[in-house]
Amino acid sequence: MSERFTGSFTQQEPIPDEGIAAALEVMRHGRLHRYNLADGEAGEVALLECEFAAFTGARYCLAVASGGYALGCALRALGVGAGDRVLTNAFTLAPVPGAIASVGAVPVFVEVTEDLVIDLAHLERAIAQSGARVLLLSHMRGHICDMEALMALCDGAGVRVIEDCAHTMGARWGDVPSGRHGVIGCYSTQTYKHMNSGEGGLLVSDDAEVMARAILLSGSYMLYDRHLAAPGPEAFEGLRLDVPNISGRMDNLRAAILRPQLRALPGQVARWNALYAVVEEGLRDLPGLRLIARPGAEAFVGSSFQFLLPDWPAGRVRDLLARCAARGVELKWFGAEDPVGFTSRYAHWRYAAPPELPQTDRVLAGLIDMRLPLTFSAEDCALIARIIRAEVGAAWQAG
Repeated sequence: MSERFTGSFTQQEPIPDEGIAAALEVMRHGRLHRYNLADGEAGEVALLECEFAAFTGARYCLAVASGGYALGCALRALGVGAGDRVLTNAFTLAPVPGAIASVGAVPVFVEVTEDLVIDLAHLERAIAQSGARVLLLSHMRGHICDMEALMALCDGAGVRVIEDCAHTMGARWGDVPSGRHGVIGCYSTQTYKHMNSGEGGLLVSDDAEVMARAILLSGSYMLYDRHLAAPGPEAFEGLRLDVPNISGRMDNLRAAILRPQLRALPGQVARWNALYAVVEEGLRDLPGLRLIARPGAEAFVGSSFQFLLPDWPAGRVRDLLARCAARGVELKWFGAEDPVGFTSRYAHWRYAAPPELPQTDRVLAGLIDMRLPLTFSAEDCALIARIIRAEVGAAWQAG
């Protein structure tokens, strides 16, 4: 009888007991709003910001309501507005071009390579052709490009970089944490990310004016002196009456849940990477399937797994997904004609008037994606790899 996996690809681990206790304490005292504090109280949000700034090595940090809000706030903090052109990966998720559209700007999509990172040669051409001066760089599904080369290109062209680190919290390129190469790093704490508060986001920066703008935008009500990971009051003086309030604060309840998770994150990263290694080894040297190369400088977080089925016809891909699903393995495909769940792609975002990008189309036509929640064991991942291997092998032989 064929093996079958019976686990859930969307089941997260429970919130740590320390986080539950901290959340209960916030609910008992009722001061959920970040600025509703007792005398001498710092507040969970302000403490989370300090701890996340220290974790990333940033001077400043701001906690907000969602990762998507963090992206839009970062764009506004850099002065991006209606009609401006913003460079971004063609391979990303919908909140990234959505954040660009939310400020009235126009996405300029850049091709993806077979290693699932932004194509630097096409980026160079897109900078010259578009005149864009901001790149919203998505480290999509945790794949990090050569950040030294990217920053040299962008710095030389006068392009400021916002890093979307929704899938790279806890990752590094070389010795630099993800989010610390550009002027702003943005992170998500949505349920399927590396820390779970249901929804939530964080921004980090070393730029005092940029962070002052972001704090005012988030809805500080002139209470920015209650931020502990913020620039001094002088950074706000010339801005406080000119920057609009576009409320998107994080609350103390979510911050209380997140603080213990942040302390546990390095250990969680090691667990994800161990699961990733099991799947990778189980699919190695399989005809018809291409694994994604991981550069030596990239210290990634293996919370999801991707592989390519190069030049497979669409019908064969759909049949493979159905056969794996029948055996309990849930795979997502970025080459489908219509968006399904989280797997929309640049051609689906008609509001952005996407161009044709043949290289990206070819890559996404064979791109398969799979979550690796920490509720999986190494044995689960070995079983999943065996199922995928058997079904890919059968489909490949059938031709």
